[in-house]
Amino acid sequence: MDSENPRDGDFELVTLRNGSRAVRHLGHGEVMHPSVGPWQEALRLYVEQPRLSERLRTPGEPLVIHDVGLGAATNAVAALTCARELGSERRRALELVSFEVDLAPLRLALADAAGFPFLQPFREAAEALMRDGVWEGEGLRWRLHLGDAQGLIDSGLPRADLVFFDPFSPASNPEMWTTRVLTQVRVCCREDGEGALLLTYSAATPTRVTLLLAGFYVGAGMSTGTKGETTVAATRRESLALPLGERWLERWRRSSSRAPHGEPLTPELEARVLAHPQWRVG
Repeated sequence: MDSENPRDGDFELVTLRNGSRAVRHLGHGEVMHPSVGPWQEALRLYVEQPRLSERLRTPGEPLVIHDVGLGAATNAVAALTCARELGSERRRALELVSFEVDLAPLRLALADAAGFPFLQPFREAAEALMRDGVWEGEGLRWRLHLGDAQGLIDSGLPRADLVFFDPFSPASNPEMWTTRVLTQVRVCCREDGEGALLLTYSAATPTRVTLLLAGFYVGAGMSTGTKGETTVAATRRESLALPLGERWLERWRRSSSRAPHGEPLTPELEARVLAHPQWRVG
């Protein structure tokens, strides 16, 4: 085995130009969190952006996160770390439901303590998750759904307050970005209270069109690394800091990438995008 780039099944560890370690898929070559490194991206997009610490300081029912694309568990552990670091300030439990089809990235990351130091405080939790499918402690519950997420995302899940939508890109993993799958994700989101937010790194026009067709309201998200913008979707428009508006709609009308992922833009789908309540303000 290459000591510099250890491998496990379809995955290997690599070192990014900034020195961070990351996981790469050997088949399509895509790297998880390729720009600023996994930890900084996880904190910025999935912890700071949805104000996770503020949510956990607010008394209420357990806060539920659907973590779609566990990977090396970076996003999941970022959320767990946030919850644990709040200590006595935390006023509600955290329930994390992770979806993954292959645990090789997590095994590789756990074996490289120097490259993924942020995982080490939750090493035992991650090992229990892989072994037993669940880990619990200190008002925290972490569950694993191992297998094809398309068949596992269903109405039997606890309703999500937050969705970390972080599978491989539409180019590498197209089946996870379809209207059908994102509609399933939408069905499992909380409707009451503040509703739910979905956070994803992709700001591509087809991604945003697909989210609109799946029933979400869609807005611009924080920048990260080389990405000037990411995407936040919500079950309620008022939950979005920067909702897409007429300017985006005009650009979409002129775009050469107007279709949702995985299907052509039919007149019926175009009419649905234009009739979306996203554009009805006031």
